[in-house]
Amino acid sequence: MTAATKTIDKTAEAVDPAAAVRETVTRARAAMEAFENHDQARVDDAVTALAWSIYKPEHAEMLARMAVEDTGLGNVPSKITKNTRKTFGTLRDLLRAKTVGIIEEQKDRGIVVYGKPVGVVGAVCPSTNPAATPVNKAMMALKGGNAVIVAPSPAGALTTAKTVELMRAELEKAGHPADLVQLLPMPVSKAMTEQMVRQVDLAVVTGSQDNVRRSMQSGTVTIGVGAGNVPVIIDSSAELDDAAEKICQSKIFDNSTSCSSENAVVILDDIYEDAIAALERAGGWRCDAAQKDSVANTLWVNGKLNRQVIAKDAAIAAEVFKLPAEARTKKFFMVEEDAVGGKHGFADEKLSLVITVYRARDFEDAKNITAQILNVTGKGHSVGIHTKDESHADELARSSEVVRVLVNQAHTFGNGGGFNNGLPFTLSMGGGTWAGNTIDDNLNYRCFINATRLVRTIPEDKPAEEELFGAYWSKFGK
Repeated sequence: MTAATKTIDKTAEAVDPAAAVRETVTRARAAMEAFENHDQARVDDAVTALAWSIYKPEHAEMLARMAVEDTGLGNVPSKITKNTRKTFGTLRDLLRAKTVGIIEEQKDRGIVVYGKPVGVVGAVCPSTNPAATPVNKAMMALKGGNAVIVAPSPAGALTTAKTVELMRAELEKAGHPADLVQLLPMPVSKAMTEQMVRQVDLAVVTGSQDNVRRSMQSGTVTIGVGAGNVPVIIDSSAELDDAAEKICQSKIFDNSTSCSSENAVVILDDIYEDAIAALERAGGWRCDAAQKDSVANTLWVNGKLNRQVIAKDAAIAAEVFKLPAEARTKKFFMVEEDAVGGKHGFADEKLSLVITVYRARDFEDAKNITAQILNVTGKGHSVGIHTKDESHADELARSSEVVRVLVNQAHTFGNGGGFNNGLPFTLSMGGGTWAGNTIDDNLNYRCFINATRLVRTIPEDKPAEEELFGAYWSKFGK
């Protein structure tokens, strides 16, 4: 029996969700009282301890293997990369930020800003990242001086339990209260998770949109993130092999479990066949009409994605799709569509190594196709473009109802923060009001602090009426 299993067994007797959660929240508040969260250096020690608990090579690999065994989703090498790269990048961001005490001074405005904890954070985590996401959220929560309670997905509960165990051990080693990070009492249930959401001060929910909606209706302040379903345009001026290779590496990472994985490619007509050829060179299989029908009939079962192909290796998925033997040696599978369909069709999020290809007459048509795809699923989340024409990138950003537009990047590696772009590292990406979310940014430390503003008087800043109304009066009169 693993330590993680023991953790679950110890708490499996909990029968009253409200009482069990109340006890956990009480311990979290006590830990916050003991946490030196007024001292930025001590806070940063705690954050670094959490990072090391998963970044440590043997832990990163162990948790990756556990995650694949527990959930049947993704692959071990990608999850090792996720456990280390996301953690390292997030730690970089957090150690550069001030979050406690004086965090900002605006001398010309007479304002001094103090960072304060938001309280006990409830972190609802998905099965796709049962180790990386709990650590990521816990690092951000503790950076603000808070405590966190982690609610795992049932499918990834063993992995998340072990992850929390490692975080707690590292906190103790650094002299911090272990109860700053706790696991929601087991067994995992909707009732227990809902009680946690009701009793914490802030809920941060990643996973199903049903979980996000329920949490936002709970009465507790909630940060929820929207569904991904990323469309990417290959423009006429794109470096085709570079674009194809980036799309491939992004699509196949962790067998397409990421919300930032490309789900559709929109190719301009004048380079369509050349771009398809580049995607084939990168490892794509171009399905013919019969094969496309076979994929469609297998990918969805009774309106739900088929778990036999979700986040499975390409060879396994190809066999389930009944594709020819040669296809089983490829990395991903392309299906071509003439028009954007609806839910539970190729325009929808697929969470598998299937990517939909659309042919656009021109750039205007390509923008319209991406908008139609996002109206099916993923509005607010993100789009991408491969191009040498900066005006097309600007135009796509101006017209798209998304929070992020990535240019010439492998979407999965850039959307949640990259070492070669300026987005904050995260595993949770808000989609703004387009997605029904309260944030239009990557989840980051600023979501986990309250700010107190000390306000002093300054020399009067009151312009004359003419300065403010003059232009209006001259156009329209008084």
